[in-house]
Amino acid sequence: MVVLATKCYVGGDARNRALDSLTSMIDNDIGDLDVEYDVGVRDDDFISVTVTGEDANVARNLLREEWGEVVPQHRDGETYVGTLDAWDDEGFYLDVGHGNRMFVPTEELGLGQGTPTQIRERFGIVQHTPLKFVAGDPPRLADETRDVLYEWTRGEGRVNVNSATRGEVRATVNRAGHAQDIVTVERLGLLEQSIVCKESTDPPGLLSSIGQYLPAELRCVVA
Repeated sequence: MVVLATKCYVGGDARNRALDSLTSMIDNDIGDLDVEYDVGVRDDDFISVTVTGEDANVARNLLREEWGEVVPQHRDGETYVGTLDAWDDEGFYLDVGHGNRMFVPTEELGLGQGTPTQIRERFGIVQHTPLKFVAGDPPRLADETRDVLYEWTRGEGRVNVNSATRGEVRATVNRAGHAQDIVTVERLGLLEQSIVCKESTDPPGLLSSIGQYLPAELRCVVA
């Protein structure tokens, strides 16, 4: 079994749509292999995929590479993935499964000046976004995650969204009449997406326009 580093925290019809979307993506990842698989949601909302068959090991590795994996044990100096669960004046709290949280203090975020709340707003990090960290005393954000976040601020701007699949976000952008104003929608997790704006697009304006259609947290990244 592989526990993917992404969560399904919505309910009702939205949950069914999200799991259908996830199953399709997993089928794209490993459907050509000689395996059978079952997708489930744990009590802590993380996605589990049970894989059996001749190519099971290959399939599990492909899923780990594509989605990241939540594991119960962490060794100092090794890189792992958690999802942004909470934040306060002291730092970020990453959900690492089964109700456990990894605390990354402000000075170990490596994202410049400001409080964790200000940093989250500056980089547009929505709740539940998967983030890599290096285990230790104290833990720190991984260089790969820092590089990705800084790259966001060097582009043309973004609007980050949670609680919606990539397909739902794309449909919402189209519905709001902004299909020509974006480059693409990047998937951060199952329900966390990043809308990449074109040079001529104002991210706060896009957020305002699509916000009425999405019951979600939306945050801008302004280059």
